[in-house]
Amino acid sequence: MQHIEQAGIHSGDSACVIPSAEISEEHKDLIRKYTTAIACEMGVVGLMNMQYAICEGKVYVLEANPRASRTVPLVSKVCNINMANIATKLMTYELTGTRPDVTKYEEKEHPYYGVKEAVFPFNMFPEVDPLLGPEMRSTGEVLGLGESFGMAYYKAEEAANAKLPLGGTALVSVNKKDRPDALTVARQLHELGFEIVSTEGCAGYFNENGVPCKALKKLQEGRPNIYDAMVNGQIDLNMMTLICGKLRLINEFHISLLCLRLWPAPKESTQC
Repeated sequence: MQHIEQAGIHSGDSACVIPSAEISEEHKDLIRKYTTAIACEMGVVGLMNMQYAICEGKVYVLEANPRASRTVPLVSKVCNINMANIATKLMTYELTGTRPDVTKYEEKEHPYYGVKEAVFPFNMFPEVDPLLGPEMRSTGEVLGLGESFGMAYYKAEEAANAKLPLGGTALVSVNKKDRPDALTVARQLHELGFEIVSTEGCAGYFNENGVPCKALKKLQEGRPNIYDAMVNGQIDLNMMTLICGKLRLINEFHISLLCLRLWPAPKESTQC
């Protein structure tokens, strides 16, 4: 499974896709090699949970746990293999004298994608620090299946009860390195009929590149600002990437969560 979030977020809090959407075959082969070698060296019988990070073309082993994880039922569903049942029979072989023939299982192509999305309790506990990191904060997870990665992700968000408005005002505020990618998204939203708003720097970038965008003030720049726009129900869709710095991250996360708590938007909406 490939994490959709960047490395550093607890795997239980991440959205994941299987089969992976971007990992190269070269890296997949190396991951298979590492996993096999580590499992054999550790003498694992049953399930093992391994996590890797890929940085600048190099594969790093983060951890190897000789146990199952709560993602196993979802992976089993996507792969159509009852992994928990097989693992249990392998582990109890000395007691039962029978074990499944695991040599018949082979890696194969699947005609669909599976996306796991985490479910968080932030709307119930607004005082909880929403900044994601190595400590798991999610209270559940859901699975979306689809013939494309986009459709599977849509279904996962729908199951996690995130709501996608069909029109209105979209706040697209990203840091500088994300502006080129955000421009494509902002242009698509504009073509769908959304009004685009952002903070001054990002709004200027969008306007210079042909996407009409209204500038809003940041929290520290006075009022009315993006926080006021959300409280007043003027923002229907919020898309943000964060700037480093814990205080800044926390402020921006709380803004994002405010937007989530204000949904569903008054306009026609659908689940996403």
